[in-house]
Amino acid sequence: MSDTVRFDDKVVIVTGAGGGLGRAHALLFAQLGAKVVVNDLGGSTHGEGANASAADRVVAEIREAGGSAVANHDSVTDGEKIVQQAMDSFGRIDVVVNNAGILRDKSFHKMEDTDWELVYKVHVEGAYKVTRAAWEHLREQQYGRVIFTSSTSGIYGNFGQSNYGMAKLGLYGLTRTLAIEGRKSNILVNAIAPTGGTRMTEGLIPPQVFEQLKPELVSPLVVFLASQACQETGSLFEVGGGWMGKVRWERSLGVGFDPRAGFSPQDVADNFAQICDFAGAAHPKDNIEAMKEMLANLQRFAG
Repeated sequence: MSDTVRFDDKVVIVTGAGGGLGRAHALLFAQLGAKVVVNDLGGSTHGEGANASAADRVVAEIREAGGSAVANHDSVTDGEKIVQQAMDSFGRIDVVVNNAGILRDKSFHKMEDTDWELVYKVHVEGAYKVTRAAWEHLREQQYGRVIFTSSTSGIYGNFGQSNYGMAKLGLYGLTRTLAIEGRKSNILVNAIAPTGGTRMTEGLIPPQVFEQLKPELVSPLVVFLASQACQETGSLFEVGGGWMGKVRWERSLGVGFDPRAGFSPQDVADNFAQICDFAGAAHPKDNIEAMKEMLANLQRFAG
């Protein structure tokens, strides 16, 4: 049986690829034949400073193994520069993996504007800038794969990460919309919520667990989602430690009140347990499905 997950003649941009998850992604893409743009500003995990050596080291690793790669040292907020380097170096773009990120953890009452704005700029604006610059190239060639990096902190919340959680769940909203817009151009868009032992998670995860959460255990899913073999789009996956699973929204069947007669806060209180009862829960896949119960309720009480 031939290997269907290959990237020969494909060009992949991986942001934040100077270490951790991004490095692991870049190495695996190159191993499978991709030409890789290794982007990394080389700043600290708090978003400070810059150092070209991180991206350069990963490029050297790829080239020593016989692969093809170039280093890019721009900030993701200058996404058009990253994309232009891909075009100048390799003449095309096929895959964008938005991986770059920083942490500025503080409880909300201690949060400063800088902490909020920097996390937003790197995670959300940066991912937007790189993807937006690549989008027209992907549309023109009628092919592309885009991966966003979300987080369980966005899905479930996490103390001290209001800024990070906001940004990470926002990227899933972007994933869902771009999946709809990109499908007709054969651009598939997915998101991962990874757990890996990287410099961003060091000290946050118990040492004995940290050692087992190798970044390389996340990359196979990313690389598959970015391949021609994958036809999934608009999905979110948790992944780490050799385990992966798909996440979906779940909604209770709810309660329908008569919109003509009206209803009170006390009516809501009296029915709140049923409103929150997930027995037989629904799993709407889009806005149309999400409106079915509301429309059915309007029809039920129509004159």
